[in-house]
Amino acid sequence: MKAFNFFNFEFYSPWFLLLFLAFIPLFILDLRKKKRAGIKVPTTKNMQENKGILFVLFLLKISKYILLTCLIIAMARPRTFTISQDQDDSKGIDIMLSVDVSLSMLAKDLEPDRLTALKNIAKRFVEKRPGDRIGLVTYSGEAFTKVPVTSDHAVVIDELDHLNPLELQPGTAIGEGLSVAVSHLRHSKAKSKIIILMTDGVNTIENAMPTQVGAQLAKTNGIKVYSIGIGTNGYALMPTSTDIFGDLVFSEAEVKIDEPILREIAQTTGGKYFRATSNESLEQVYDEINQLEKSELKTTKLYNYQEYFRIFLWIALGTLLFDALLRWVLYKFLS
Repeated sequence: MKAFNFFNFEFYSPWFLLLFLAFIPLFILDLRKKKRAGIKVPTTKNMQENKGILFVLFLLKISKYILLTCLIIAMARPRTFTISQDQDDSKGIDIMLSVDVSLSMLAKDLEPDRLTALKNIAKRFVEKRPGDRIGLVTYSGEAFTKVPVTSDHAVVIDELDHLNPLELQPGTAIGEGLSVAVSHLRHSKAKSKIIILMTDGVNTIENAMPTQVGAQLAKTNGIKVYSIGIGTNGYALMPTSTDIFGDLVFSEAEVKIDEPILREIAQTTGGKYFRATSNESLEQVYDEINQLEKSELKTTKLYNYQEYFRIFLWIALGTLLFDALLRWVLYKFLS
């Protein structure tokens, strides 16, 4: 039988509550019950009413209803419950976003700039993957782990909101961003492991981790890399210097993206390379990745119950003992 519930409270066997309808005839019988037979006397003027016995009789009548009420509620099994979710992470997808946050990501060939466009689209991508674990790595001249792979997507979205192109060493080290992401996924037990590697430039840091090494590490550990080159073809307004007040100065500069390297990384790992030259094309890239990597992860709901029928049984037992004390001790004493 399906339990009746109200928010997180329910009765497992609610039909037992219909027994309360039996109180109606019982109450009517109590009202119609004739008074006990007594000795007829011409007057009760000088007789004192035994208030003690009347009070005991009243308590006996109340205890009967309390006892029946507790037994009925106990049979209906009142309980509260909490719901938790259990999922097998080995059947899901672990995704690491590796984002280039070099200064050129402030270029204005995407609206309002590359980094802001990326933030908004990446956040929507994260929201579309509720069953997967997602992490975040940022890199420019060095790489830094913002969020290890986690099912807490709110943390990932918050960190995406606060991406800052000025917090890391200047430059672009694609291999560093790739290798740090690989290091977080290499021990993952997920069914599928992918890295979405985003950059708008070319390697500018000497002695950085070679991209070919990072790609081989990914392949060896069964990690697929989807690489994305962000930026229009030709020229774009980019931050090229600062003025005397420390503000960025934008000027036209040629857009240079190391597409051969990005293609090689994707091909080595079994992924795919994309070029995003506008907000719309960047969103299409994320939508395509979302379609390519379908998660089959199923979440199981676990219900944790707290039963309360024992409390009512103890109350019923206490009421029964109290009734016996009134009936066989106190009533006889006052009679």
